[in-house]
Amino acid sequence: MDQRQRNKMIGSFMIALVIVMVLALIFFVDREFQLRLSRFGVLPRDFTGLRGIAFYPLIHGSVEHLFNNSIPLLVLTFTLFYFYPSLAVRTMLLLYVLSGLFIWISARQNYHIGASGVVYGLASFIFFSGMFRRDNRMVAISLIVAFLYGSMVWGVFPFQERVSWEGHLWGALTGVALAWLYRKQGPQPKVYQWQIDEINEQKRLALEKMRLAHPNVVRQPRIVIRRTSPRRQPKQAPLVNYIYVPKEG
Repeated sequence: MDQRQRNKMIGSFMIALVIVMVLALIFFVDREFQLRLSRFGVLPRDFTGLRGIAFYPLIHGSVEHLFNNSIPLLVLTFTLFYFYPSLAVRTMLLLYVLSGLFIWISARQNYHIGASGVVYGLASFIFFSGMFRRDNRMVAISLIVAFLYGSMVWGVFPFQERVSWEGHLWGALTGVALAWLYRKQGPQPKVYQWQIDEINEQKRLALEKMRLAHPNVVRQPRIVIRRTSPRRQPKQAPLVNYIYVPKEG
């Protein structure tokens, strides 16, 4: 690993770590000063509940709630910024805002808090990005994410009353949509020279087959010399007079 890759890895990890530390700081300040920040969560279809879109991923109800979200958030945020650096910031922002907006539109009439919606969005985006791109490197990352967090899929079903499964569902769906939207951006499958040669050979054989089947239609490319219009005659090149000494004898 060269210095550039090492710096990229450290930078990605520090971004993820800072985000998790901010969540922890907000939680302990809330608990210490009894601020009751849960009232700033998303309250669906209530006008004042719209403010929760800006705050709901930052608020957690218990240490267990915070811990359960912090570890996957750390891992998935690092993965996003390391492997998809050009897409990381906009993906995070869109997951943050869109998942909260869909919660406000369709979820149950309770306060919804916690970063789990963003976590589901990150896991979904990273997994499907690798699949949509058909890049072996990104597919490998997708499979690792599926191995680590595949059981999260059960969180999108309404099995537990006090769990915001709507946030999980909309986060996951938003991640799929963004993965499809950005499939042509960011890291792309590496094209090797042998693949280029193979494609060129296939094109050559197809063209040769068409020439044999339709000799009067498919021909070799030729150069067509067009007569210049009298009104647009090319400019005459300037004459050059050579001064020389005639050879004697």
